[in-house]
Amino acid sequence: MPPVPPDILERIRGAYAQINARIAAAAKKSGRGADDIVLVAVTKYADIEAVKALLSLGHLDLGESRGQQLEERAALLAPLAPEPIRWHMIGQLQRNKIKQVAPVAALIHSVDSLRLAEDLHAFGARHDMVVDVLVQINASGEDSKGGVPPAAAIHLAEQLETMGHLRVRGIMAMAAPAAMEGDLEKRVRPAFARTRSVFEDIRRADFCNSAFNVLSMGMSGDFEVAIEEGANVVRVGSGLFGE
Repeated sequence: MPPVPPDILERIRGAYAQINARIAAAAKKSGRGADDIVLVAVTKYADIEAVKALLSLGHLDLGESRGQQLEERAALLAPLAPEPIRWHMIGQLQRNKIKQVAPVAALIHSVDSLRLAEDLHAFGARHDMVVDVLVQINASGEDSKGGVPPAAAIHLAEQLETMGHLRVRGIMAMAAPAAMEGDLEKRVRPAFARTRSVFEDIRRADFCNSAFNVLSMGMSGDFEVAIEEGANVVRVGSGLFGE
């Protein structure tokens, strides 16, 4: 990998160390270790040099919310990474972008409809591959958020489990933004607790397999609460790269 400018490398190194320390502290509160939590670095607004700096530190889980940018960045960064990058599609996936995203995404976090799942399954069948996905639920009840209602998640997961070219790995959710002091406890924590409850209900269901073990929730402003409530995957962008 070509050398990263020293000032950028040191900035990212410091931010990365701080985020990892906060993850470790939150994990300890929930009776787990830092190694139990996967940090997905969201590169949506990050400068390429900053992403290269993070890769040089050995971090390989990266997330994008737009299909075209994921495809472009995957192609650009693959030759520069010391090992294969694990790309996460964390945003709404348009069905016409499946052919761009499915071949490069290690995990698609945002499956929230049977139609999208059917198209992903059909793509997997055509290319003889299994697509790993999460069921996205709308834990906050906001109209602007994607995801199925919590009560519908178990039914959707059961339908997806019948598709041989999909592997349902778990649940993803986003809480409402914490706009004011106290929101983390009044709005965010209940949404994460509700998501954890849905996750556990599905894990206990007869149709669920052992691969169902991912609870993806929490972003830069609330990932510590998410970890305390059981998340084992968190998605952090601005906390690492700045606004």
